[in-house]
Parts: sequence; structure tokens; C-alpha cells
Amino acid sequence: MRYAVFATSALALAASFLPSLPALAQSGPVEVRVDRLEKEMRAVQRKVFPGGTPLEPEITRPAAPSVAPGSPSSSPVADLTARVGALESQLASMTGQVEENSYKLKQLEAAFNKYKADTDGRLSSGDTSATRPSGPAPAADPIESGPAATKPAPAKPAPAKPAPATGPASEARKAAVAAIEKPETGDAGMDGYSYGYRLWDGKFYPEAQAQLKAVVDKYGATSIGSRAQNLLGRAYLDDGKPALASVAFYENYQKRPRGDRAPDSLAYLGEALIQLKKPADACKVYEELEQVYGATMTASVRGVMDKGKTKAKCSG
Repeated sequence: MRYAVFATSALALAASFLPSLPALAQSGPVEVRVDRLEKEMRAVQRKVFPGGTPLEPEITRPAAPSVAPGSPSSSPVADLTARVGALESQLASMTGQVEENSYKLKQLEAAFNKYKADTDGRLSSGDTSATRPSGPAPAADPIESGPAATKPAPAKPAPAKPAPATGPASEARKAAVAAIEKPETGDAGMDGYSYGYRLWDGKFYPEAQAQLKAVVDKYGATSIGSRAQNLLGRAYLDDGKPALASVAFYENYQKRPRGDRAPDSLAYLGEALIQLKKPADACKVYEELEQVYGATMTASVRGVMDKGKTKAKCSG
């Protein structure tokens, strides 16, 4: 009798455990899924954070809900299912980030390859203007396109300046210049100017220029300076050098406005400007000449001015 009661009690106790067996059997595959998802999560994190410490997903076991009296507690299967859902959500987010980063990297690679191809094309065609800074162009280095790249041929040396002529023409000129007498009156400044005038009058313009410059340098502050500087401008002008002539005339007027040849320098400055194709500036010079020296101009200076106004088509 005691044995029958004991057996009946054992069967009842075993029957009470039977409902929990399916839940425990289901927990095995869920744990496998959890392990698999965690491994995939770590792989994705290694791609997103190369060389760094992967971030651990903020997944915690959900807190046990408060159990009302008389209600059953959550089973292990429900707990594992919640963890699986959280892992799958986190993995989807990380996978999307990896795909986005990969897309951006491909875009950068494509842009760089295009820039490289364009640059190589410009260099091959010799066009380096797109990569050269503005301003004076620096000397370009030879571009090598391979092991057997050809270098540009060396520039031809500039032709040597011919040596001063020593033939009959040069000797004849030297003799003609030497034949011009140098005055010796005891006034060194006036003698130097007179010799320069004789050279200019003989159409030896380079020799006259050298002589007159020496006189201006030495006696420019004296009364002879105005004459020598004006005649220096005339020597340049007659030698086909209007730019140098304009400088000489303007400096004479600016530095010696009361000098003997200041009006002459303004008149011939207008002529030099006309030869430089600046008629409007020449007209301004003639206008100033009229305003400053109108009452004291000599007939020869006025004749130069009137002729220049006609050439420059000045109004008035």
C-alpha cells in the first residue's frame, strides 16, 4: 500500500514537469542564433572601425517585468527571443552604414581617377596652363613619358654680337669725327657743349649723345645745362630714338623750367610724342607750352608747335 502511494506521487510529480520540457528544448536553437548574430556583429564592427576598438552593442537582458500575483513569470525562450530581435536590429543598422561608406569610397575613387586621367592628358599634350600658377611662367622642366623619353633639344646659343667694324667705313668715320675741331676758349662747360653741337650738326649722333651727356652730368646745374640737355634730346630724336628723346626733353623742362631751352624742350617733346603715336598727349604738351611761355616764345619754337598741332590734329 505504501508502495502504491509512493508510485502515484512520483507519477504526479513527473507530470508536473512535462509542460516545461518543450520550452527548454526550444532554447537550444535560439542560443545558436544569438551566438551567430554576435559573431556577425563583431565582423561588421571590424569593417566599420578598422584598427579601433569595436563598440559593444548596447544590448542588455531585458529587466524582468513586475509579475502580478498569480501570473506566470517570463520563460527563458522569451528572454532569448528579445535578445535576438535586438541583435538583428543592430546588425541591420551597422550593415547599412558599411554599405553607405563603401558607396562614398567608390565615388571618391572615381573622382580621383578622372582627375588623374585629365592631368595625364594635359601633360602628354604639353598643356600645363591648368596647373600653373598665375603670374610669370617659370621655366618648364622636361616631361618624361617613359624610360626612353626624349628630352627637348638644347636651345641654340644666341648669336655673338659682331665685333666693332675695323674696315674702311669705320676708319673713315673715325677720321671724320677726329676732323671736327674741339673748341678751346677757356670755358670748359661752353666748349664741351659747342663740341657736342658740332658733332650733332655733322650728324654724328651717337658721338654727340655721349658728349652732351657728359656735359649735362658735369655742368647740369649751370646755365649751360638747359642747352646741353635740350640738344641731347634733339640728338636722340634725330637718331630715331623718340622714347629717349621724350625723357630728355621732359627732364629738362621739369628740372630747369626757367632755362634757356625749356620752351624748346616742350615743343620738341610734343614732336617726340607724335612719333610715339601719342597725339593726345602731344596736344596737352602744346597747350601747356602756350600757357607757360606763350608771350616769350621765339618764332622758331612757335613754328615747331604749330606744325606739331597740325600733325596731332589738336583742336583750337
